[in-house]
Amino acid sequence: MLILTRRIGETLIVGDDVNITVLGVKGNQVRLGVNAPKDVSVHREEIYLKIQQEDFALHQQISDSIAPTKTNVRYKKSHNKH
Repeated sequence: MLILTRRIGETLIVGDDVNITVLGVKGNQVRLGVNAPKDVSVHREEIYLKIQQEDFALHQQISDSIAPTKTNVRYKKSHNKH
């Protein structure tokens, strides 16, 4: 992990296209401004984790709904050979 110290108004550059600027500090909170291309997702960690959980649940539902269909197709094919 890279650890940096920045003051208000100073910027951190990530790659070629992402700029993170310290906008303010109040108590134990730091306000950051992020400039990134539209194709780069920027989320707070808790939001990112929630999105990941929802995506996993959706993929599970899709997988569960497709699995019986695959089984039925195999079953029908094996019985049609007789």
